[in-house]
Amino acid sequence: MNKALYLAFIFILPFFGLFANTENKEALHWQQWSPEIFELAQKEDKLILLNLEAVWCHWCHVMDETTYRDPEVLKEINQNFIPVRVDHAAHPELSDRYEDYGWPATIIFASDGTEVIKRRGYIQPDWMKWMLQAVAENPDPSAHDNKVSTVNASDKARLTKKQKELLETRYQFVYDAEHGGWGRVHKFIHNDSIEYALTRASEGSKLHEIMARQTLWAAQQLIDPEWGGVYQYSDSMDWKSLHFEKIMAAQTDAIRLYSMAYVQWKNKDYLSAAQETLRFLDEKLFSPEGAYYTSQDADLNKDIYGKQYFALNNEERLKLGIPAVDKNLYARENAWVVSALLTLYNTTSEQTLLDKAIKLSNWILENRKLQKSGGYAHGEDRKQIFLSDTLATGRAFLDLYTSTADLQWLELSKEAANFILENFQLEGGGYISTPDTENKSILQSPTLHLDSQIKIARYGNLLAFISGDKKYLTMADHAMNHLMSTDITNQRRLLGGVLLANLEMSKDPVHITIVGKKKSQHASKLFTAALKSPSHFKRIEWWDKTEGDLPNMDVTYPQLDKPAAFICTNGACSSPIFEPEKIDSTLKRIQNL
Repeated sequence: MNKALYLAFIFILPFFGLFANTENKEALHWQQWSPEIFELAQKEDKLILLNLEAVWCHWCHVMDETTYRDPEVLKEINQNFIPVRVDHAAHPELSDRYEDYGWPATIIFASDGTEVIKRRGYIQPDWMKWMLQAVAENPDPSAHDNKVSTVNASDKARLTKKQKELLETRYQFVYDAEHGGWGRVHKFIHNDSIEYALTRASEGSKLHEIMARQTLWAAQQLIDPEWGGVYQYSDSMDWKSLHFEKIMAAQTDAIRLYSMAYVQWKNKDYLSAAQETLRFLDEKLFSPEGAYYTSQDADLNKDIYGKQYFALNNEERLKLGIPAVDKNLYARENAWVVSALLTLYNTTSEQTLLDKAIKLSNWILENRKLQKSGGYAHGEDRKQIFLSDTLATGRAFLDLYTSTADLQWLELSKEAANFILENFQLEGGGYISTPDTENKSILQSPTLHLDSQIKIARYGNLLAFISGDKKYLTMADHAMNHLMSTDITNQRRLLGGVLLANLEMSKDPVHITIVGKKKSQHASKLFTAALKSPSHFKRIEWWDKTEGDLPNMDVTYPQLDKPAAFICTNGACSSPIFEPEKIDSTLKRIQNL
């Protein structure tokens, strides 16, 4: 999912300070999302009202207690609509489609799946009643300014010079030079924008270094000083007006980015930020089953909301209780944790982090892998198959191969990529969110999630270099065909991820190979030093010739009497490096040639 767009909320209405009473929450007899809902709507000649919410969402609670308890609103819904309530985290295909509308999102469908109207955020009762009456009277989408955006895939797989200049100009324009961060309304840890800045900074760009450092410094204000973990965002430019939900995407992005910044600049505050975020995951979201829950609510209950509660110290909080935790165990969220753990492990060499990542990966394999395929189910229901779960898991296993040099993880990553190619590829360009043909027909058109295309391009590209199989480069190009469309690049939104994917697709990764036996302590030290190298787009491998060739033997290495490291970048390879501490200096010298 595009995690930044979780934040597309418009809260311009008064705060009622009320939350849902569970005794009356089902007064509307909410239905579950399924193809049968549309059949029922046709049979009863009704429209479908979808309330797409988040478990942790404060304004979803407010809307439950006000709008969906208003007698006139209830009357309109019961007469003309079938109400459907969905937790966005449980249905990525809907979350991917409507995340621009924030949570709660309100969508009304005709019985054939046509979208009639879409509205974002909290809707007060009077406005809701008026909207329901207007739609029931005239369900023509054009009458409600419901514009359908389309993307025509490009025949190109790289940004043109003009597109690149446009995106870079816009990327810099929306940067807040006073407070750090991108955007003019909310402040949050936007993974792609920060990672692009880190990558450009590692190449020597001082402007991007300033952007990355300033943003990561300011974003530390989102970290809970008592429990650790990152609050989702601030609704003020100075990062001080906090919204207190803690969702998994924000946690794993923070761990990765602060780990990357630490290895780049050795600032211990960055390392502390990553470790404090992981502390929250381990202490508050780790389940007895051995995997991680999904999120923690912003508020304690209807009387004590986040601003009050999270201002308290640990002892005072515990006396009152702990905000609700979404205890679903999803493959996607746990794969994100694996990748975050490995980024921190590569930075610190702390064995416990690697052990956690391996154990969690095995949990995903045992509990979410689809039988006789390389795909992964979202939750316990093995029929819930979405692109985001297999994509996140495949990337996590590729990261695990990098951190361990264990070929079993590379094979599992390739199986996941193959599953994506077989089940999610859309003719012309891009990858759809779900292979479910029934849902595709219900929703009239498939969903091509922007963030997923970026992730597939980056994943397939690196997998092609490591495996030596060009079909994964074709896989990446197919995602780029969608991203290179002017329908995408002309959008006024944060597109740092498109710049980042294009940058990686336009060059080879830094290639560091350790040559030596895996039982050798000295070779192990070289491998550890390679993992800590500050380049972010890199291919780290360990060749023990007693085990056979590497998957992609595109470099011929000399036979030596002792373990050595070799660095290849910018079309040149180093002489053998025998001392771990010289890997960084050699890399810098080669990159500056």
